[in-house]
Amino acid sequence: MQVKLLKANLLHLFLMHLHSQNRFLVLVDSYDVFNSGVPNFLIVTLALHKLNFKAIGVRIDSGDLAYQSIEIRKTFNLAAEHFGIDQLADLSITGSNDICEETIASLNQQGHSLNAFGVGTHLVTCKSQPALGCVYKLVKVNGLNRIKLSEDPIKTTMPGKKVLYRLYGKEGHPLADIIQEDGEPAPEGRVLCRHPNLELKRVYINPTSYKRLQKTWVKEGKVLEPLPSIHEIKKLCEDEIKMMRRDHVRLLNPTPYKVSVSESMYQMMHKMILEHTPSERWSNWSKSHENIASLDKNNR
Repeated sequence: MQVKLLKANLLHLFLMHLHSQNRFLVLVDSYDVFNSGVPNFLIVTLALHKLNFKAIGVRIDSGDLAYQSIEIRKTFNLAAEHFGIDQLADLSITGSNDICEETIASLNQQGHSLNAFGVGTHLVTCKSQPALGCVYKLVKVNGLNRIKLSEDPIKTTMPGKKVLYRLYGKEGHPLADIIQEDGEPAPEGRVLCRHPNLELKRVYINPTSYKRLQKTWVKEGKVLEPLPSIHEIKKLCEDEIKMMRRDHVRLLNPTPYKVSVSESMYQMMHKMILEHTPSERWSNWSKSHENIASLDKNNR
């Protein structure tokens, strides 16, 4: 059996892991599973065998888990036969990488040689009701709108005080939500709904009714009226869900529900983006496009 050492530093890392953990179950797909990870694992495992220390096994965290586990098991069996060490055939193979119930069912259907599954995200986070990550950002200071810019458009905040409305169709189902600037008239008649970031993505809606979704319960530290009970909040949530179209709330491939901005909100937000985006960023953007144009010209 020939062992090819493509990554000597991976062997060093395995030894460091063993020294710090006093156990040997390692990730083998950092570089290359079959040309580096598994061979280096076996080198350390064989050395440990001479010291009467039993390795636990390997973990794979990417790629085709079914195929890789089967091929790794074949390698372990071959090593056990070649070196006459039966325990090599019993080494554990753990599969991870966003494992959920559907993944395990699919792997079982395909056939695999995994001994264990590493379940993390889907164990602590409910897939159908994931955790909601929220961050407070200032949107208005001393009467002036404020915006937080980011290279990632989804992280750019919407400036100013806002009002949120839900628009309903003739069948009573919500059509979309629209975010407006505070002080704008309520969305009656033909309403232009714009995507917050994509200029050409917009639609006109003729709602038969609308509802303001915000309500002030606490102001300047004072509770304005008795707060609803947990049971009342639960019933309100259930009633709102019942009003949604079935395709919005189905479990498999639900239709995304649209949350848009008004024309006034869109113009104000993008005016601030243009005013406060550093000129270097636009300069770099321009240079990048010049380089792309140059490459395109040379390739013609």
